[in-house]
Amino acid sequence: MLISWNTTSRCNLFCRHCYRESGPGNDRSGELSTAEGIALIGSIKRAGFRLLILSGGEPLLREDIFELVSAARDAGLVPAMGTNGTLLTEETAARLAECGLKGAAVSVDSLDREYHDTFRGAAGAFDSAQQGIRNALAAGLRVQINLTLTDRNLDQFDRMVDYYGEMGVHAVHPFFLVPTGRALSMAEEELKSEGYFSMIRKILEKQGKTSMELKPTCAPQFMPMAKELGIPQRFSRGCLAGVSYCCILPKGDVHVCPYLPVKAGNVREEPFEEIWKNSEVFLKLRDFSAYEGSCGKCEYIDICGGCRARAYYYTGNLMAEEPWCFRR
Repeated sequence: MLISWNTTSRCNLFCRHCYRESGPGNDRSGELSTAEGIALIGSIKRAGFRLLILSGGEPLLREDIFELVSAARDAGLVPAMGTNGTLLTEETAARLAECGLKGAAVSVDSLDREYHDTFRGAAGAFDSAQQGIRNALAAGLRVQINLTLTDRNLDQFDRMVDYYGEMGVHAVHPFFLVPTGRALSMAEEELKSEGYFSMIRKILEKQGKTSMELKPTCAPQFMPMAKELGIPQRFSRGCLAGVSYCCILPKGDVHVCPYLPVKAGNVREEPFEEIWKNSEVFLKLRDFSAYEGSCGKCEYIDICGGCRARAYYYTGNLMAEEPWCFRR
């Protein structure tokens, strides 16, 4: 079980697709305090979670981030971080490792500097992220590259896997764009139908040619496709939302996933472990008979689930069928 905590909405970049609409000018007032964060970490552990991903915004802009990492380690969780990598200096990476951080997922969208810098809204973002990756590896952290796929950077996937494999990076997770947050303005760049499934297959086939972990994200059909192709997976399900995953927003709202703006509760009003156990939203997502349309009839509902965020965007109903599924 894993959980993401968007620790802040502040960020030093202004990315085109940001689901949190984060940026340099965002107001941090009202975000969970250090004490509230430490209490939340304890509640996450009691709820049965194992992996805590500290993200944002940019989590390295929180002055107490080292304290939060240490608190997660001391609670018996495995702390990891989602970051744009630009603030991962040699000193910062080493200190994070000393505090107990196990891994860093760094967002890189292309090996083309201009594309990446434009996508991330800041000149020099690419070079700073590359140095951050090297610093994280040198500190002994497990490094994962998070690549946001659109119809404009598909040619980068193979190159990036090969490049980062040679660098010693441990994983590349291609994220399929979901229209939410600022990405609502770029919905036309989302992979659809034929292109969607063609890219999933390409990722699975590449997996057999590298020792790196490759995981299509926000593309849950990779699980039934891998099963049919005879490609073993260490993952249990495509869409984990509400079943073994959720996210917590900077001010304490609990959402089904970062790309799905459906609230299950708020940790300032009720302990997280109670929200996770009793929320009607989560209980419905765990009842596979409640899924609608082709998803509800699918033999692979237990290992796929369809992308709940994409269903919500296109229909307004988080339980609706996955719009791009070839099994419809």
